[in-house]
Amino acid sequence: MNPAQDQGSVLADFEPSTLLDSLSTGIVVLDGQLCLVYANVRAQDLMALSVKQARGRPFGELFRDSRPLTAILRRSLEQLENCTQHEMQLKAVLSSLTREPRLIDLIVTPIEEGPTGTYLLVELVDATQRQRISRDSDILADIAGSRLMIRQLAHEVKNPLGGLRGAAQLLERELADPALREYTAVIINEADRLAALVDSMAGSQWPPQKALLNVHEVCEHVVHLIRAEAPPGVQVERDYDPSLPEAAYDRNQIIQALLNIARNALQAVGERGRIIVRTRARSNVGIGTMRHRLTAVIEIEDDGPGVASEVATSLFLPLVTSRSNGTGLGLAVAQDLVTRHGGIIEYVSQPGCTIFSVILPLEGAA
Repeated sequence: MNPAQDQGSVLADFEPSTLLDSLSTGIVVLDGQLCLVYANVRAQDLMALSVKQARGRPFGELFRDSRPLTAILRRSLEQLENCTQHEMQLKAVLSSLTREPRLIDLIVTPIEEGPTGTYLLVELVDATQRQRISRDSDILADIAGSRLMIRQLAHEVKNPLGGLRGAAQLLERELADPALREYTAVIINEADRLAALVDSMAGSQWPPQKALLNVHEVCEHVVHLIRAEAPPGVQVERDYDPSLPEAAYDRNQIIQALLNIARNALQAVGERGRIIVRTRARSNVGIGTMRHRLTAVIEIEDDGPGVASEVATSLFLPLVTSRSNGTGLGLAVAQDLVTRHGGIIEYVSQPGCTIFSVILPLEGAA
């Protein structure tokens, strides 16, 4: 058989709509009133609506703050010219409140149909993943740089602290008056506290000691500890995905990372609020430049006031905090421990709903 004929016969087996639905690009057709006529599966996902629900509705009304989108569509329709807009923010009206706006590369092509009027062919290319790769790469680079700097600083600080503590112990032995020993005890205790603080900043010096682990057993341990610390007015709830398989992680390091996040959530809600520990399996996830077939996602959600805008872009750096009594180490240490497992911590935040997501690869899962 002629290869060209063979290829033609294969293509003939597919309906046009089937081919369009297999694309990762959203395809939308609009009429002369900018109302939706057709949308493939990818476009329906971006709109958070099925084509049956969206058909006949003005396309701009399906998204929040859609004036820039409508302006481009009208220009293409009125001037009959191709229009392109890179990284336009679009958020579907019916999408969840915590879902971030998508960054979309928009390509609009007018299609003249004679007596029936002009239609617009709209291509929606999701650029969110490109932005996410850049953001994750920046986080990982910042962690690597701060980790080296802090370890060098820790070495310089711990040496004089050790000398200070030793001198205080020798002085304590020479003091006959027990009342004066209270002052040397303060020096020793504060030296120990500063040494522990420096160790926390430096993070673990050892690679993860991985063993096959049930993620939900770890989450239950964290929930038990947080419930014991929570005021009576704080509810700690669970929402687990039972399909998550076991995988190889360092139990102590993952517990420490989750505890740091959960305690931040506890401080955020104060005396009354709600914390949810949630697990989900997520497929085809990119972490930095690596793409993983399957990942475990552990989310810790709270209904506190949200992350302060002044620290939003530097939240995972050491010593960054919006609290007057905070050390700024909890999230930095948590991110460091998770990245040692090839994972990453991400978050979305607005008043009343903040979600920190611990994303861990499931390669080699049981």
